[in-house]
Amino acid sequence: MRIHFIAIGGSAMHSLAIALKQKSYEISGSDDAIFEPSKSRLKEHGIYPAQIGWSEDHISADIDAVILGMHAKDDNPELIKARKLGLKIYSYPEFLYEQSKNKTRVVIGGSHGKTSITSMILHVMNYHDKEIDYMVGAALEGLENPVHLTEENDFIVIEGDEYLSSALDRRPKFHLYQPNIALLSGIAWDHINVFPTYDNYVEQFKIFIDSIVNGGILVYNEEDAEVKRLAEETENPIRKHPYQTPEYHTEANHTILDVPEGELPLEIFGKHNLNNLAGAKWICQHMGVDEDDFYEAIATFKGASKRLEKVAESQSSVIFKDFAHSPSKVSATTAAVKEQFSDKKLIACLELHTYSSLNAEFLNEYKNSLAEADEALVFYSPDAVAIKKLEAVSEEQIRQAFLKEGLKIFTTSEDFKEELKNTNLNNSVLLMMSSGNYGGLDMEELKKML
Repeated sequence: MRIHFIAIGGSAMHSLAIALKQKSYEISGSDDAIFEPSKSRLKEHGIYPAQIGWSEDHISADIDAVILGMHAKDDNPELIKARKLGLKIYSYPEFLYEQSKNKTRVVIGGSHGKTSITSMILHVMNYHDKEIDYMVGAALEGLENPVHLTEENDFIVIEGDEYLSSALDRRPKFHLYQPNIALLSGIAWDHINVFPTYDNYVEQFKIFIDSIVNGGILVYNEEDAEVKRLAEETENPIRKHPYQTPEYHTEANHTILDVPEGELPLEIFGKHNLNNLAGAKWICQHMGVDEDDFYEAIATFKGASKRLEKVAESQSSVIFKDFAHSPSKVSATTAAVKEQFSDKKLIACLELHTYSSLNAEFLNEYKNSLAEADEALVFYSPDAVAIKKLEAVSEEQIRQAFLKEGLKIFTTSEDFKEELKNTNLNNSVLLMMSSGNYGGLDMEELKKML
């Protein structure tokens, strides 16, 4: 089967391309820019485009299917020719469904926690040598590629993103998977550029629940009031299994889970991660892993890439980086680190980088999200605001939105880096939260600070 990817350089797209190459499909692709790590990984698998840029010459009648990434617009010359030739055009989630329509589809949804929960499930399955297909949005120790597809495996676990499918398909990705088993971890308004109101955003999760196949299963976090309401109100004839944060405690900067057999030390920490663990346990049990085997495996789980990932550690100090950028994630991550390291000073750094976080109206959602930090720094680039064609955001607006006493705000990467360089990290935890890179901050330089 010959597949062409339009916008092959995306984090999810290039992983799918690699998975299909490993399945012996003939793969080609194009993009107007490809960055690391996609660049190296595509080269390693022999599917890096011969030239960068779009060209209708890349499209021919012998292509069996075209997969269209979010980065490609509807005036893309390759897309125009593919439509003219009548080729089958899929969005990423449409094609993933095609590959899994004869499998038991397990879809993990939620505004936050979905990558961590999916990673926990995959870690448990890998630990016990259980072969499944999967798609997860982060690198995970023990897994060569974030996407794995076969003909023979019975289960596929999919991280269900609520963002749009493609330039042609404006439906959220997780509406297309039709799960047999679904999990919903939490709802907190995000992606304001495509879901302009809170009610409009919540509606997407109602549709997700309604998309579960008849007689399917919904595992849901009953501690989230919105999730609980949607689960209880749905008329979809499905089975429902609520979960909540299990009993745990911390000892000397370590988290101990209280299980029926006694105490279980964990590598991960934070209430939100323990809540994620409870959801992952339910899913694993529905996939045939009993409770004891789940606990044995999860004790060795160190976390997904960029999710409270330890960058460096000395005798008295630790540096973490985390993908947190939305208000709910920032709040949960900051609180988790403070709980785990209550005897240390917490210095929390946040980059406002996404469309939502740089939107003047949305900023107020960050109120008290950095409350648990002893010191808080916010970095944003006015240039990024201009590039996204948003209304200018002032430092005073950010100060008023966060309501964090002593908040330091930086608008140039040079000033931000200088502040970090002059920060005393003795007996401290430095928490770096961003979906960007603070204007080019080198993490290796941070390590030297310890």
